[in-house]
Amino acid sequence: MILIIDFGSQFNQLIARRVRECRVYCQIEPPSITVEQVRTLAPDGIILSGGPSSIYETDSPKIDAAILKLGIPVLGICYGMQYMVHALGGKVKRSDKREYGFAEFKVKRPSPLFDTLPKTTSCWMSHGDSITRLPAGFAIAGSTANTRIAAIDHRNQKLFGLQFHPEVEHTPQGKRMLKNFLFKVCRCKRNWTMKSFADQTIEEIRTQVGNRRVILGLSGGVDSSVTAVLIHRAIGRNLTCIFVDNGLLRKDEAQKLKKVLKQNLRINIRFVQSRRLFLNALKGVEDPERKRKIIGKIFMDVFESEAQKIKNAEFLAQGTLYPDIIESKSAFGGPTAVIKSHHNVGGLPKKMKLKLIEPLMYLFKDEVRLLGKTLQLPDELIWRQPFPGPGLAIRVVGAITPSRLRILREADDVLMQEIKAAGYYKRLWQSFAVLLPIKSVGVMGDQRTYENILAVRAVTSKDAMTADWARLPHKLLSRIANRIINEVDGVNRVVYDISSKPPSTIEWE
Repeated sequence: MILIIDFGSQFNQLIARRVRECRVYCQIEPPSITVEQVRTLAPDGIILSGGPSSIYETDSPKIDAAILKLGIPVLGICYGMQYMVHALGGKVKRSDKREYGFAEFKVKRPSPLFDTLPKTTSCWMSHGDSITRLPAGFAIAGSTANTRIAAIDHRNQKLFGLQFHPEVEHTPQGKRMLKNFLFKVCRCKRNWTMKSFADQTIEEIRTQVGNRRVILGLSGGVDSSVTAVLIHRAIGRNLTCIFVDNGLLRKDEAQKLKKVLKQNLRINIRFVQSRRLFLNALKGVEDPERKRKIIGKIFMDVFESEAQKIKNAEFLAQGTLYPDIIESKSAFGGPTAVIKSHHNVGGLPKKMKLKLIEPLMYLFKDEVRLLGKTLQLPDELIWRQPFPGPGLAIRVVGAITPSRLRILREADDVLMQEIKAAGYYKRLWQSFAVLLPIKSVGVMGDQRTYENILAVRAVTSKDAMTADWARLPHKLLSRIANRIINEVDGVNRVVYDISSKPPSTIEWE
């Protein structure tokens, strides 16, 4: 495995993805990780990520410098390279000219990182500090026009550094550099597959839980369904799944999921009706973060209430994914910025009685789908588009009322019918409707109307960390808009969201 230490880079998840694309397992940990913890993890290599800080800032992230002396190969990227140089006695200072964007990188001397690469290639720079003096034993391996020390190595200690970002698409030879680090320097093996992950995870759950019981909040989405199957294979009937109808589901979703789940998952499932509980708590609440926290807390209250009815229930399982962790808080305590809290991360009470089991917390969505295929789940579950834990609460922008939920449900149902009929459902990451908190003037039947505006959102993505708005055919968009306005009472205008992530998020709230 490869250990990635999070120094706060917006590209951390890309580093992890690139490593996993090479079928090598990796794990992201915060800079506070200790030398003993590193020894216990026994990584084949360490990658120090980039980050927005300067090493001379008081609160800039730092690791125990002893980690660099464990004899484990290390690759420092951007800030990670600068920190390594600084920690080992070199010098870093503020550059006269900041370098951001494309640069031409030239290899200055042979290095394992650049094996089979051309002598000149493009790279993506993003830094304000530069290295002016290297520690003893290091040599310059490559340069750009503005950055003399753009790549370094200490071959005897297997320490390497790149001032640019090899993990991004803008560095066309970056994947090859990372592969060279993994296989030529760290001697990793391509042995991390979804089958190996499933086998290992099932054994870990079996050891952790023993004869005790686990409850799982099952939504019917691929994340919770895969989590349920993994745990069921580990402990069998000691797993009880709880499906909560929170009143924030899509049209007829509870009935449809009940049928699908019972047919395909031969697991102990309890269906709990809690609509009034959720909707009463959300009455008058407009702030999206408050919505998420309220929903997360009530989910936990429901689970703990149900757990009391189940003898020896000591664990709560969740289908938390790695993007949930990144967006909700810094990665496992690291300095990555908060974007938004997810109900299963940010909404958990501090004094929760149940212990958490999150077997998918290191996976991206496409990896979960591959895992679902490995576990032989039906396509109907594997390819279900992501649906947020807070449900329609964060797609009704502003205050939630029964009438506004009705409008959104009907509109969303029309949208889904058209997306599926046009053959776009599997091609899109997500497609959904959003009810806006504003009204507009319209003309219907020769009469003035003043009704709601509905936004349609459809995006393509690989893992939800980045996303692009879908270029749906104009005829399809026209059918969607016409049907919603004609069939959904209370809507007289439909708009299409053409924002990408970043700078926007996929969901509106």
